[in-house]
Amino acid sequence: MKVMIIGLDSAVPALVFEQWWNELPNLRALTQEGIWGELTSTHPPITVPAWSSMMSGLDPGELGFYGFRNRKDYSYDGYGIANSSVVQTDRVWDILSREGKRIILLGVPQTFPVKPINGCVVADFLTPSTQHEYTYPLDLKAEIERIADGYILDIDNFRTPDKEYLLRRIYAKTEKHFKVAKHLTSTRPWDFFMMVEMGVDRIQHGFWSYCDPDHRKYQRGNPFENTLKDYYRYVDKEIGELLSLVPRDAAVLVVSDHGAKKMDGGICINEWLIREGYLKVHQYPTQPKRLEELSIDWDHTMAWAEGGYHGRIFLNVRGREPRGIISPEDYDKVRQELIDKIVAIEDPNGNNIGSRAYAPEMIYKKPIRGIPPDLTVYFGDLAWRSVGSLGLNEIYTFENDTGPDEANHDWKGIFLANRHAASLIGATPGFQERLHISHIAHMILKMFSQNGGHN
Repeated sequence: MKVMIIGLDSAVPALVFEQWWNELPNLRALTQEGIWGELTSTHPPITVPAWSSMMSGLDPGELGFYGFRNRKDYSYDGYGIANSSVVQTDRVWDILSREGKRIILLGVPQTFPVKPINGCVVADFLTPSTQHEYTYPLDLKAEIERIADGYILDIDNFRTPDKEYLLRRIYAKTEKHFKVAKHLTSTRPWDFFMMVEMGVDRIQHGFWSYCDPDHRKYQRGNPFENTLKDYYRYVDKEIGELLSLVPRDAAVLVVSDHGAKKMDGGICINEWLIREGYLKVHQYPTQPKRLEELSIDWDHTMAWAEGGYHGRIFLNVRGREPRGIISPEDYDKVRQELIDKIVAIEDPNGNNIGSRAYAPEMIYKKPIRGIPPDLTVYFGDLAWRSVGSLGLNEIYTFENDTGPDEANHDWKGIFLANRHAASLIGATPGFQERLHISHIAHMILKMFSQNGGHN
């Protein structure tokens, strides 16, 4: 038996299942006698930790990482990148590999640095560059570079104003990625294959405002108006070509780790903390700067934050942080005070935007590992980005501090499984309700178990 997982990072249910359903014949064909539905993502709904959660069945608290950058300790500058070295639990392929199943992994997040496996690995976008050893076995690298005519790990600058360049680069990357996928599935023995294509995420961040009539920056008739639809159709074609090389009785899943939606604006989270009296800097910048570039008055700071598609607030606790000022007895009080104030945040017109903030124990199972944010913040139910820079002297911004980016992440991703996969997991064909990202690992292991290949 063969199980193939095709991951489309950030693919949107409304686009796949509704708006462009009739223009995506290969994805649509998977649902004939198969199953499909919306797949609820993790807290937070971002690439890392979502893919590892999907492949382990654990939530980010159990995994112990909460984004690309995580606190390594309670210092003010001790952050680390969440690559494969921080994953301390089995993912599906680790279990299957130990049981003798042959594995192919291609571009799956948190597979760099590469680790030995019963099969082969081409690492993910967290690989610094193709100058690094990004394959297992090591001698596979030369083959990949030859097949792809120069492999592309990621779009280095997808928040760029040069949209022509961005579009060419995304298509080049996707073409090379699928070329390698077709090559590996045709030339290597495998029982479990998984690839993740990041191009969907990159093109949505780069072009959403050009394609969505409801976006505040949309201009009808602009030259990139059909960019997202054309790319989804292209990816569907590539998926069809890949599936044509796979045995007809293979179990196939197509999944995304989260969705995407238009971004209405940004809330400058550290500006807000300054205004509310929680954060103090020795000298306010005359132009926008990242918080780590500034001198923070830790002796008078109660909280600081990281920006991103969601916000992360950290409290300066006495006895925990080097110069903490919040007494442990007041920790819960301060945290609840912040939650209440975040919920009350309004837009520039005085309308409540529906923001939420969560303490770790509110959204994660125990034990909670690593060092989670004291609060995880979603502005406007993810319609607003969290902007971490200081220097705008304003709470609201309609320009992103890390370059043009007009889409935010959303809670629901996609899930499609062909009839062979549906049969193996015992699912009734048709639309599925209440699918959660943490269910997928169990589904995959059940497929092998049903086939007599996993204990």
